[in-house]
Amino acid sequence: MPTVSPTPITPPDEHLVTAREALEPLYERLELHTEATLLSAAMEAGWPADEATKALAALRLQDALNILGGN
Repeated sequence: MPTVSPTPITPPDEHLVTAREALEPLYERLELHTEATLLSAAMEAGWPADEATKALAALRLQDALNILGGN
């Protein structure tokens, strides 16, 4: 039976990049994709682009306030 040696896990203090640095590019791509999808859906539903953009900004602000407020 073949043996499998465990893969060593690098401790957090030995990582070359932080978790934030590793996740940030993906987060930004997802954020842009989500924003484009939401704005497109709003405009297809008849909302003007400027109103859809303002509504999305208001949603983002409310989400940030909820996170910061712990709600």
